[in-house]
Amino acid sequence: MLGDGGGPGCMARLLGFRRPMTQNSNVNAERTLRVGVVGVGVMGSNHARVFAGLPGVELVGVADPDKKQTDFVARTLGCAALGTVEELLDLGVDAITVAAPTHLHRDVALACIARGVHVLVEKPIASTVEEGNEIIDAAREAGVTLMIGHVERFNPAVEAIKEAVRNEDILSIAITRVGPFPPRMSNVGVVIDLAVHDIDLIRYFTDSDIVEVQPQLSSAVAEREDIALLQFRTASGVLAHINTNWLTPFKARQVTVATRGKYVMGDLLTRQVTECFGFQPDGSYSMRHLSVGHAEPLRSELLAFLSAVRTGAAPAVTGEQGVTSLRIAIQCLTDRPPAVAPAKHKAPRVVAG
Repeated sequence: MLGDGGGPGCMARLLGFRRPMTQNSNVNAERTLRVGVVGVGVMGSNHARVFAGLPGVELVGVADPDKKQTDFVARTLGCAALGTVEELLDLGVDAITVAAPTHLHRDVALACIARGVHVLVEKPIASTVEEGNEIIDAAREAGVTLMIGHVERFNPAVEAIKEAVRNEDILSIAITRVGPFPPRMSNVGVVIDLAVHDIDLIRYFTDSDIVEVQPQLSSAVAEREDIALLQFRTASGVLAHINTNWLTPFKARQVTVATRGKYVMGDLLTRQVTECFGFQPDGSYSMRHLSVGHAEPLRSELLAFLSAVRTGAAPAVTGEQGVTSLRIAIQCLTDRPPAVAPAKHKAPRVVAG
């Protein structure tokens, strides 16, 4: 399926070869929005599911060269099943989610923008900073909304942490994002697949740019890096650390933020956030559990996207923010220190079949 990978010829099958036909990018705030999804892998299928249940929205169709999966999603949600972006655009859509593999983001997004269609591009925005900037420039010229799908921003636990540290003097941030190896993953490692979420969160929590990067990467099972310990310094002086891998047998998503007045701990999976405060000279302190919402992050993200489409307001995650997170992630891959020769006794990790 397109959402989980793309082999040779996938781009040609997906895009088709048609002369662009521009449609009006202005959206009436009252009428039903016609939307579509390109790529029906795990993430794209979820986008389609959520779109289908939103008020004031009509899921027109889903497009993917994988006919079996596309037919299944379309039949389940009651929309059209299509093989190419052009076929989906020909049905007349206002907005599209691009959930295709990363190496197709540029071409798919540009095809939509050329037809005056608003786009939400799943993270990362593109394979390279240059391609990401092409998408930004095209959207700006066409006057359409471009939002990047950094869905973790909409996690209620992240929102609670952000509120807890608002106006605080942040000192350090530590984020752990680990889990088992995803069999579908073939063209990127943990930095682009996982750490890019947390690079975005560091910038979101601190409202500051990352100015220093110190990466440590290793490959234990996969061809690309499957272990990453990443250290950062922001322009505001915050020290941050990301620990991510594909070697942990269970998923864990944890954030801690230390400020001069608080220590905030959050579990992004269980959505529990705890705040330590009132530190005393004798070492005592107070602790409380913070109120955390229950909204589905993807639903909140898509509602924010559609609100930007309807109102013309800046989206919650801009193309420029998406490119910045991508640039830092790529820097983690290119600024790695000299490799250290492995010990002679090192052997591949045993993976039970």
